[in-house]
Amino acid sequence: MENTITNIIEKYNNDPLRLMDILIDIQENFGFIGNDAVKEIALALNMSEVDVEQTITFYHFLSTEPRGKYAIYLNNSVVSIMYGQKTIKATFEKEVGISFGQVTADGSIGLFDTACIGMNDQEPAAIINNHVFTKLTPYRVREIVKSMRQGKDMDELINESYGDGKNHLPSLKSMVSSNIRRKGMVLSDNYVYGSVTKLMLPNLSPEAVIQEIKTSHIRGRGGAGFPTGLKWEFCRRAKGDNHFVICNADEGEPGTFKDRVILTEKPELVFEGMVLAGYAIGSDEGILYLRYEYRYMKEYLEDVISTMLKNNLLGSNIAGIDGFNFDIRIQFGAGAYVCGEESALLESLEGKRGEPRDKPPFPVEKGYLNQPTIINNVETFATAVRIVENGGEWFTQFGTEDSTGTKILSISGDCLFPGVYEVNWGFNVNDMLDMVGAYDVQAVQVGGPSGTLIGPDEFHRTLGYSDLSTGGSMIIFGMQRNLLQDVVLNFMEFFIDESCGSCSTCRNMPHVLKNKLEKIINGKGVKGDLADLKEWSKVLNASRCGLGQTAANPIISSLKNFRHLYENLLQRDKEFDQGFDLITSVQRSCKYVKRVPKFHPIE
Repeated sequence: MENTITNIIEKYNNDPLRLMDILIDIQENFGFIGNDAVKEIALALNMSEVDVEQTITFYHFLSTEPRGKYAIYLNNSVVSIMYGQKTIKATFEKEVGISFGQVTADGSIGLFDTACIGMNDQEPAAIINNHVFTKLTPYRVREIVKSMRQGKDMDELINESYGDGKNHLPSLKSMVSSNIRRKGMVLSDNYVYGSVTKLMLPNLSPEAVIQEIKTSHIRGRGGAGFPTGLKWEFCRRAKGDNHFVICNADEGEPGTFKDRVILTEKPELVFEGMVLAGYAIGSDEGILYLRYEYRYMKEYLEDVISTMLKNNLLGSNIAGIDGFNFDIRIQFGAGAYVCGEESALLESLEGKRGEPRDKPPFPVEKGYLNQPTIINNVETFATAVRIVENGGEWFTQFGTEDSTGTKILSISGDCLFPGVYEVNWGFNVNDMLDMVGAYDVQAVQVGGPSGTLIGPDEFHRTLGYSDLSTGGSMIIFGMQRNLLQDVVLNFMEFFIDESCGSCSTCRNMPHVLKNKLEKIINGKGVKGDLADLKEWSKVLNASRCGLGQTAANPIISSLKNFRHLYENLLQRDKEFDQGFDLITSVQRSCKYVKRVPKFHPIE
């Protein structure tokens, strides 16, 4: 074990900035990162053991305890539960003989819950040793566990049940399906990869590239919507020894999976967009920060990068442009939703806990390694190539005045055709529902849990930055769904689990709000509780990052648009709580410490 750990550390040149890579490799080699490994890492990297441990314990897929030869992570997102996750979970527990959160006595199988893994269009789904298993059934679970008992390898477990598109390629061999239902400029097949870099870039100055991006009025496709051209311009002008290009592929928002599809079917387009950005801002290094849930893409994406290097689309003097050198490496996260926030992502890239930084300064001035950095979404980089190819003016012909171009949507839930759809901005929700075959719809979650839950009276609204802004997630709920119990409560539990804990607001208030919500769901709520939910949610506005600031959105938007669901559960004979029952409230704590209060005997 010691030699293996030493080799892993040396593979990354004993560089503390590559701590995430080191930890991930050790985790995958041994199934956990033990005390001896922590000590060796700390010594080799000249770090304290505490610093190593705090990084390990921050991320969901890293562990200081063994996770089993076969580590099974079952997705517990709302759509997964809608499609039978609870039955799948019970079947795993029955067949393996343990509960979730445990490992079998012989160390062979571990069962764990995990948040959305980007497979909402093919649920229930699970990750087993970095392989994704989709559309699970009880029968399939029994077969999987049987194969594990027989010691079969992962390829045998998959049994060549590959998904559509490029998922069947030897470097992927994935069960995942891309489910592309509608193509536009980004997902179109009419672009020859590398043509912009080789044929156009040698005749364009960096300033000209930025000007085309500015003329297009494209705004970031990750959700925040900052003008991409301005970001690139600010970064180019910023002073620094180095400039960096970061592609944010940490799409952890439940219900979002478009980046997974783009990286599967159009990875060259994404990487070429990073090359354009590198040329524009004067950078020689790009990093794709990819969520660990997509670890199964590693070999495939590295093959794409290798091919681009051979074709002079990466590397030195790209496309014959003297002095233009640019390379891309892949950095995996390890399971932390907050790392989708750009400054938390930067912390993770530097081998730390993914805790958001204070702003200003912004990344374009002080980003990765404290140098000027642009961070854009997968879809943004892919779209940038088509803009430079056809011109910024051409791009403005699509979409609306303030939301130009197309938007790739991840649509899931109660519909006949879940998957990825590329539409023009300005598309309305009613048309979207007709397009995907959704009927008797009660609600649509726009933009994931951090977005907005709307009802039928708002289905006329359009997708765009001036109306319904979304990073891409659209979850549909039919009339049969219990919105408060099945949706809002699930979202609140997600925010509680994913908080980095840095801000007291985000660390505490989601718990308080969830408890109040459960009180109402359990039929013990009163009218005053609704006012409390609305007022207490305001406290979260003081949080440092977007996760904390939007953590109350599931309650706030559902309370606004579905107030009747709350009111129907309230005690109608009480307007406010009429008192605090001390005796009842202390019974559980007294039982725990085996103390009998004099004022009330414990039964």
